Amino acid sequence: MFETLSDRLTTVFSSLRSKGRLSEADINATAREIRVALLEADVALPVVKDFIARVKERARGAEVSQALNPAQQVVKIVNEELIEVLGGETRRIRFAKHPPTVIMLAGLQGAGKTTLAGKLARWLKQEGHAPLLVAADLQRPNAVQQLQVVGERAGAAVFAPEPGNGVGDPVDVARRSIDHARRAQHDVVVIDTAGRLGIDAEMMQQAADIRDAVHPDEILFVVDAMIGQDAVNTAQAFLDGVGFDGVVLTKLDGDARGGAALSVRHVTGRPIMFASTGEKLEDFNVFHPDRMAGRILDMGDILTLIEQAEQAFDAAQAERMTTKFASGEDFTLEDFLEQMMMIRKLGPIGNLLGMMPGMGQVRDQISQIDDRDLDRVAAIIRSMTPQERANPKIINGSRRARIARGSGVTVGEVSALVTRFFEAQKMVRQMAGGMGFPGMPGRRKAAKAAKAKNKKGKQRSGDPRKRAAGRAAKETAVPTPDGNLPQGLPPGLGGPGALPPGLGGQLPPGFQMPDLSKLQNRKKK
Repeated sequence: MFETLSDRLTTVFSSLRSKGRLSEADINATAREIRVALLEADVALPVVKDFIARVKERARGAEVSQALNPAQQVVKIVNEELIEVLGGETRRIRFAKHPPTVIMLAGLQGAGKTTLAGKLARWLKQEGHAPLLVAADLQRPNAVQQLQVVGERAGAAVFAPEPGNGVGDPVDVARRSIDHARRAQHDVVVIDTAGRLGIDAEMMQQAADIRDAVHPDEILFVVDAMIGQDAVNTAQAFLDGVGFDGVVLTKLDGDARGGAALSVRHVTGRPIMFASTGEKLEDFNVFHPDRMAGRILDMGDILTLIEQAEQAFDAAQAERMTTKFASGEDFTLEDFLEQMMMIRKLGPIGNLLGMMPGMGQVRDQISQIDDRDLDRVAAIIRSMTPQERANPKIINGSRRARIARGSGVTVGEVSALVTRFFEAQKMVRQMAGGMGFPGMPGRRKAAKAAKAKNKKGKQRSGDPRKRAAGRAAKETAVPTPDGNLPQGLPPGLGGPGALPPGLGGQLPPGFQMPDLSKLQNRKKK
């Protein structure tokens, strides 16, 4: 959603990198480009004005004029101001001191409240809670059935005493759900309320009645991030009519301009708490203003990537693989398949690469990545026997033909996979031997080299003049306070009075004197 804005801002900042000092004209031109980029992204005009005014004020200050790299300092300022527009700090759910914690969802019809209820329930379960979904949307056809299906997929209980489709009192259902949650020991209640195609008095009154009946700890306003400036107007109307504590943005994976997301918090003064980025229940995250600002400015989002990896990767499996690599065992096709499946759990490869810094510049290439290629590789490996996976060297022509038939690919694709695997195996072997750095000599080779060097001992010069000078140096050298001979001085220069008292016959590192013995008895031309 923020790709266009990200591209525009990246272009603006790249033009500043060649400037060693920013003039007033440079600052004004940069501010103008940022203003145009924000307005094209559908950010509300009052938000843009305040944002640009703060950026220009700070850009004219000492933090930029005295900076070694003014362009980077301007990027830092824009990043910090963008974080402030998005909310500053991450806002967490306030849980009640005495369960259950009541969370009420409000918003227009089609914003994705029912699906979001399931996503929120799944997230709460991962956080160690026992959520209860309440079907209080009794107007929309099949809304109750949809919540039951979503709740089943999320593994959460659903309280739906009324069939819906216009039958039942939503205020009564919401009130009864609190007693049911206490009896069934649910510590969080998520109430899905009805929406309308537009703001009307009946919907506002119903939402207000439910609020007064259950006294929710959190009222979350669910807004479709694709509806543009109307999202700001709707949010303001709900704030005046019902009130809410936080905002949830849905459909952030869309291709619409994402300016509404940057405007809602500034206009309403309420923080964005969650973000939904897809149709699946796992496409749901806590909203972090600093991470979102980093994505917009193409700085990446490594923290979210790490969190997703921690959730998807099996710690015991990863530890077993690390131990195997460290012990020097060979990396097999079975290990390769296992690692690939762990990466697949993280989601589309394009999304993962998009979280890396600077990937906005190769967005077109990333968009061409097809996750089905990984599925084809997995099919090829699964068509092999356990012996072939453990020792791919035995895969000859007839075996490759059999594997190709079993996986539905060509023999050439099987051959390419085996060739790539041997290269990966060689790299893993180097990394295991070189303490994690490809290209470094293996530990065994390094140990052998050190042993050979110790066996070799000190070299004896074949020049009798040098040997004689060396013996003389040992005889005349003054020992250091610890009893050792001074190091770093050439032969013949270690005697008394060679250096001022107190230096112990030593010169500072890098100031050793040249070996003057080479000049002895040199023939004069």
